[in-house]
Amino acid sequence: MTVLMKVKQYIPALEWLPNYRSDWLKNDLFAGLTVGVMLVPQGMAYALLAGMPPIYGLYGGLIPLLVYAFLGTSRQLSIGPVAVSGLLVLAGVSQLAEPFTPHYIELVLLTSLLVGFFQLFMGVFRLGIIFNFLSQPVITGFTSAAAVIIVFSQIKYALGMDIPREMNILEKLTHLSRHLGEIHWPTLLICLGGVLLMIGLRRWNRKIPGALFVTALSILIVYIFRLDRYGVDIVQDVPVGLPHFSIPILGLESIKELIPTVLSVSIIGAVEIISIGTVLQKKHRDHTVRPNQEMFATGLSKIAGAFFQALPTSSSFTRSAVNSEAGGKTGMSSVFTAILVALTLIFLTPLFYYLPNAVLAAIVLLAVRSLFDWQEAMRLWRVHRKDFYMMLVTFLATLFIGIAEGVLTGVLLSIGVVLLKAARPHSAILGRLPDTQYFRNTLRFPQAQEEEGVIIFRFDAPLYFMNAAYFGQQMEEIIKDPGLRLVILDASSITDMDASGAEMLNTVVDNIESANINFYICGVLGPVRDLFQETGLVEKIGPKNHFLTVNEAVKAWNTVGKERDRQWKSEAIRTWKEREIQK
Repeated sequence: MTVLMKVKQYIPALEWLPNYRSDWLKNDLFAGLTVGVMLVPQGMAYALLAGMPPIYGLYGGLIPLLVYAFLGTSRQLSIGPVAVSGLLVLAGVSQLAEPFTPHYIELVLLTSLLVGFFQLFMGVFRLGIIFNFLSQPVITGFTSAAAVIIVFSQIKYALGMDIPREMNILEKLTHLSRHLGEIHWPTLLICLGGVLLMIGLRRWNRKIPGALFVTALSILIVYIFRLDRYGVDIVQDVPVGLPHFSIPILGLESIKELIPTVLSVSIIGAVEIISIGTVLQKKHRDHTVRPNQEMFATGLSKIAGAFFQALPTSSSFTRSAVNSEAGGKTGMSSVFTAILVALTLIFLTPLFYYLPNAVLAAIVLLAVRSLFDWQEAMRLWRVHRKDFYMMLVTFLATLFIGIAEGVLTGVLLSIGVVLLKAARPHSAILGRLPDTQYFRNTLRFPQAQEEEGVIIFRFDAPLYFMNAAYFGQQMEEIIKDPGLRLVILDASSITDMDASGAEMLNTVVDNIESANINFYICGVLGPVRDLFQETGLVEKIGPKNHFLTVNEAVKAWNTVGKERDRQWKSEAIRTWKEREIQK
């Protein structure tokens, strides 16, 4: 691999930047500005969700976007503040400091830095494969629970009520039922009106940026009627200008306390980025999403963002989809989005003074609808009940125990299912399909016929330390058959074997021979055959007892059987003649 190819691996923009076409510029510009008008109000709303002043949501839509645009492998992925990351940050950091306080803000920026280092580590050491252990049902369960938690976290802004943050969902419901008289109706009407207006605009004309329109309209209404004087909470002062460079305050004690939050934000964020990037890749087919490079890119984007006061960012499915549908071709669309955010910070932030918090809550409430996936839950119930129960356990753990605990539960469930399937893999007894050379699972093909005195056993997994004992137990049950004369092991699905597996197979062969039963093996794959040579299993089983297919093994047995029957008949006739002569 040349130096240039190596550099291109870490800076994917070098693949498309030298070949950038002039007709792409219009598409990227339009897509970038379209995403930008979504990101400005969403970023402020998600910052509020994370317990941060709204301005930090705009900071999160600046430096991280620029870094990812040139280092990310997905050309349409939109990076920035998202609801789930905001919720994870609030759930974790609020245990250490009060939201919106200077110390809380310091801890959130430190979290962003640590998440960046963790994901960068994952990318550099090519550990992206571990995210494959987080199954889709677990992700669905977590995100659905997160949607419910986010909704309840926004009730205080939507209703204009003072609801203690420490309350869980059941306590919040009880509190609401006892304090319905404290609902601030102008605030509720603003929130409800914002939700309905955004839904109506989306159905009428999807090209209209509903969130931006509602944001501007609400600012105008609050300013004209001075609703802030009647109890409507507003954003108030929003700092003007670009974020300044600052080093997050590092403290060993704070780092230790933030580890659970860092892990949960890193894992869920990585899964979001890789899954959304993969979906976009399938649609465009002009690039390949590489998980390890995605970790490298998002890690650096968070590290750089933390030095410019950006809260932890991730990929937004909604903004990424809009970027794709608007015609975004390359990472330049993210550059144009960042430019729009920068212009907003420089010139427009004073306009947000009268922005009601209820509208930011409305933006969040509408955005999290897609997180609650009823259809996927129903599909899992119909198709695979075990996956449904995994989803349900993760959902309940996240909802009633805690966010970090829900993530941990999901990870442990995913790994547990993988280990269970590895320890007790699928296997089958095979029979011949009538008038064919094909052998199939007798449970799935009732017409498949077993050979008399012969059991054909197929083991559908690598044979190694985790399932060697299970393999041995199955073989012990098989050889208990008193009429059994031959065992044929179909090894075509045994893709690998370790020392424990080889030792178990050696023991099984000894047990079969001790029971005066013949043993054939067929379909042994190359890597396993090499191990047979090294461990002496070829000689142990006997070269003449190895076959390419099940059909060849059965034919050989039938041939041997005919020869055995002929020899038995000859021996019987010879014995009869000797007895006749003796008479």
